[in-house]
Amino acid sequence: MLDLTLAIAHHVLIFALFGVLVVELATVKKGMGQTAITQVAAVDLWYGILAALILAVGLIRAYFSAKGWTYYSHNAFFWAKIGVFLLIGLLSAPPTIFFIKTRRAEAIPADAEISRVRMFLHLEAVLFLLLPGFAAAMARGYGTF
Repeated sequence: MLDLTLAIAHHVLIFALFGVLVVELATVKKGMGQTAITQVAAVDLWYGILAALILAVGLIRAYFSAKGWTYYSHNAFFWAKIGVFLLIGLLSAPPTIFFIKTRRAEAIPADAEISRVRMFLHLEAVLFLLLPGFAAAMARGYGTF
């Protein structure tokens, strides 16, 4: 039962994280004002919280699931999934810093800054699409070494 509960929690958290990313992509636009910056900064806080929960639940799941740590630690798709997830996390840092600085300064961001932030958000979204493929391959035993 623990394995099922952890799997459900892990998947729900991942879907929620992707939902936050979609909200950020929909909200961050040229010409956005201080109100939108404040809102997206609040949403972005959830991005960080969900990412941390995904890592925690995922690692607990890898150690205590039916397959166990040995299965996951010897799978290339597991490590690819972890690597891409960490890369997505790194790519989320510049937008987060932008949201915090802009909110504190209570400034209207320049369109060039918004374009740069949107580029990072788009890169995150594209990389996010790799995760289900890696997870499906890993779950079926592909990539075992």
